[in-house]
Amino acid sequence: MKKLLAAALVFASLHGAPALAQNAPQLAPTPDSASIAAIVNGEVITSQDVEDRARLLAVSIGLPPTGQLLARLEPQVTNLLIDQTLKLQEINKLGIVVHESDIIAAINHIEQNNNLPPGGLRLKLAGVGIPYTTLVAQLRIELGWQSVLHQILGPGLQPTAGDMHAEKTALRAELGTTQYHIAEIFIPVSNPLSDKSAQDFATTVITQLRSGAPFPIIAAQFSQGPTALQGGDLGFVQLSQLDPSVAAVVTTMPVGAISDPVRVPGGYDIVQLLDTHDIGNSKQTILSLRQAFAPYPTITNGQVGPAQVAVINHLIQAAHQAHSCADIAALNAQLGNAQPADPGPVNLATVTPPAFQNILANLVPGQLSQPLVAQNGVSVVMLCSKKQQAESLPSDTDITNIIINRRVEMESHQLLDQLRHQSIITQN
Repeated sequence: MKKLLAAALVFASLHGAPALAQNAPQLAPTPDSASIAAIVNGEVITSQDVEDRARLLAVSIGLPPTGQLLARLEPQVTNLLIDQTLKLQEINKLGIVVHESDIIAAINHIEQNNNLPPGGLRLKLAGVGIPYTTLVAQLRIELGWQSVLHQILGPGLQPTAGDMHAEKTALRAELGTTQYHIAEIFIPVSNPLSDKSAQDFATTVITQLRSGAPFPIIAAQFSQGPTALQGGDLGFVQLSQLDPSVAAVVTTMPVGAISDPVRVPGGYDIVQLLDTHDIGNSKQTILSLRQAFAPYPTITNGQVGPAQVAVINHLIQAAHQAHSCADIAALNAQLGNAQPADPGPVNLATVTPPAFQNILANLVPGQLSQPLVAQNGVSVVMLCSKKQQAESLPSDTDITNIIINRRVEMESHQLLDQLRHQSIITQN
């Protein structure tokens, strides 16, 4: 979707990474051997790292961090930290740097999608005793890992015309069938000996999810799938896009239900069914919009400063003189056409974040939106027309994203498996 409408749903991971630098190992006193939980290519994961992460998980899912519970969580938490260390080592090996602007953008998205004001996430974390730096460390690793996968896949990541045709053919075959809105938590099994501990870990998480623990937050913290940064949200998918074992479970679940652990290649899936709808049998709301976008210096630390305020006020004053969609397009041209005035037909159901979807849903033709403040600029939107039409195939952009996400997910599983086999990993 176009930039105005493409606010990715990113949830905070509230746990920290092992104490490793992004581009070079830190020098630190050698821990006592009794305090070492694992060594990954010479990098030490201490027993304290494991205990701290297990405590955080216990608190996150609403359980008292008793010694018995921490002992039960320890094997899976250790594996999680090992995988995270492998990711960070690969990020460093390829010289990938995650820029502060990318982290700030991710945090802004988190705040927008959780209806928090700028800087609200930092305060929320402080309120539960979690250092803000742990969020930044985790976002840095996950964003860096996505860059690793995209760099390895290279030009082959983009679907060809043949790929698009095949995907559209498969989607057409499913018109008239049911589509499922799925969220997932993927728990890997790195070797057969860890299968039981992974299953026990999944069962513990499921018990608390069914008691009300927030699925997106738990997914962001502990899922090893590529949707972790989206709170595990896969969006609406067809059964053909799911592993057959997951598909078989989903078709028997009521909306809102959380599955038992589902064995899939590479580990276990925990699945929540969020919604369903029949493809091609429902109406969708299509909007025609015009936007005027005014860029300003990038917001840092979530704080809007005088430079941004001046641009916002100027845009508000100029927009009040616009009385038609043509006027908004002309204003956008005056501002340099930094973003296109016409984002193309917009399916209201696909707009994110939810707050922006609500704004567009309540506009009437000819009405201006309130200013939409982003990290790099401010927009106003005018609704030109709104119509109902029969549901059709996803847009080419959405189909491209479906194919890319599938390839990235497959590469993530394969690369982590390869790194595990190539690395020297010892566990106490």
